[in-house]
Amino acid sequence: MSAELDDTDRRIIDALLDNGRASASELAEQAEIATATATKRLQRLEEDGVIDGYQPEIDYGAFGYEVTAVFRLDVDGEGLETVVDDLRDAGNMVGVYEVTGSDDVVAVGKFENTEALNAQIKSVLTHPEVRSARTSIVLDTVCEYDRLPVDTEE
Repeated sequence: MSAELDDTDRRIIDALLDNGRASASELAEQAEIATATATKRLQRLEEDGVIDGYQPEIDYGAFGYEVTAVFRLDVDGEGLETVVDDLRDAGNMVGVYEVTGSDDVVAVGKFENTEALNAQIKSVLTHPEVRSARTSIVLDTVCEYDRLPVDTEE
């Protein structure tokens, strides 16, 4: 990143978090700056890699993914990279995290049904680098993919 982020940058980013499809004039209005300034700032944030793409919010249930599960894995230290790569490449994980504590990996997956979840559990349990695994099925999604505001003014 070539420049320090200031409160104007943070307000622009917060406006984008509220609406990733906002126009430059809408961003300018929310950030309380001129449209030309918003355009230049946005371009700089993209060039500096602070903003690295725009993604839609997806309702996975609309595509038949009715089951969400959380996997907590204890992994042989030498096999950590292999395990996280295999989970990432599994095709149904929406998050894979290397973590501290009693677990080495936490992963969140979306599945069409319990049969598909069961197949993933069996795959994880038989992975040669996984020492132990615990899986929890999500009963209720309280919040998911919430955006963390970056504006420091309150």
